[in-house]
Amino acid sequence: MKYEEEVKRLEQIVQQMERGDLDIDQLTEQLKEAQRIIKSCKAKLTKTDAEIKQLLEG
Repeated sequence: MKYEEEVKRLEQIVQQMERGDLDIDQLTEQLKEAQRIIKSCKAKLTKTDAEIKQLLEG
């Protein structure tokens, strides 16, 4: 999934939580999904940061 798609999915999860649309089981699954997405986004940002630094030092 692309970074932008992951951010949109996170926003959807947050909106569902804020509206109280989720029961406890759904909430648990959504939180797990959010954690996976956050980890993925962080890795992508870290990689991009390293690539930019390398280009600037180049």
